Amino acid sequence: MTWNYSEKTTQLFMDAVQGKYGTHLGEIENPDGLGEHGSIACGDALRFSFRVKRHPTDPLKDLIVEARYLTFGCTSAIAASEAMCRLVEEGNLTPIEALEISNSDIVKYLGGLPQAKIHCSVMGAEALEAAVFDWARKRGVAMADLGIDIRDDEVEEGRLVCHCFGLTEPYIRRKISELKLKTIPDITGAIKAGGGCMSCHHTPGGLQDLLDEAWGRPGEAFAQMPSLPVAGQVTTPAAGGERTPFRLAKDIEQVLDDIVRPQLAKDDGGLELIDIKDKVVYCRFTGDCATCAGSTRTLKTLVENSLKTRVDEAIRVVEV
Repeated sequence: MTWNYSEKTTQLFMDAVQGKYGTHLGEIENPDGLGEHGSIACGDALRFSFRVKRHPTDPLKDLIVEARYLTFGCTSAIAASEAMCRLVEEGNLTPIEALEISNSDIVKYLGGLPQAKIHCSVMGAEALEAAVFDWARKRGVAMADLGIDIRDDEVEEGRLVCHCFGLTEPYIRRKISELKLKTIPDITGAIKAGGGCMSCHHTPGGLQDLLDEAWGRPGEAFAQMPSLPVAGQVTTPAAGGERTPFRLAKDIEQVLDDIVRPQLAKDDGGLELIDIKDKVVYCRFTGDCATCAGSTRTLKTLVENSLKTRVDEAIRVVEV
């Protein structure tokens, strides 16, 4: 799939990967702030670090003088990370002021992003926030005293809603509110929740329930939506016993076509089915997924989990 990137996005990406002077791809040794965020399952992950010029008496007057990033991801992930670093450095900001940079600021700096790539800008803003909280811990700044929400417990204590990407209820609720996400496709496009096996879409306490609680139930539209399987619920064959090898292969191919390949295509990747022996599925990643650092995780959380959930829990997927 060819994405319609802005000229600014393409230029920032090319400059970064070529290591041109003034770009920010890299890592700061012993940084004052370090934050990470991403969806390793599909190859997008970002580490953001910055260095400050320390104020001698007031840490709130520290100024960020250098910013760097390491990212595993696509063109938009690298360009969004580059844009974020430039916004931080060019703004001559304190860490607290840097928290005001939002994903929409990053998208605006880039001259826009395809809707399916908005999650790359969200990833950058989240990594920046994590780095600022890291700086605050090191400098003894009480963020709660400044009226800034502490969110360290979202991952540890929050109920897991999207198992494929490890996203919790508190995090998803916050992004629904912050980004004004009104539909499940909005959520998937912004933070990737629901983009794997999709079983969290309409399960009790899933994405639609969180949207309904935030914005109200959308009339009769919900009742007309088809029911989707709950995570861990395996579709069983119709009366007649075990699937035949032919039926098993057709079911596997259908899940790959309907669920897996569309998700991989969002990051310029694909999947080739090589062979099926008993309930072992042999496949090969293509496109950008073939060289993706997160391909092993993708194989388990997206490909194998989708087949186990929708075809047969005994299925095992092997990359060749």
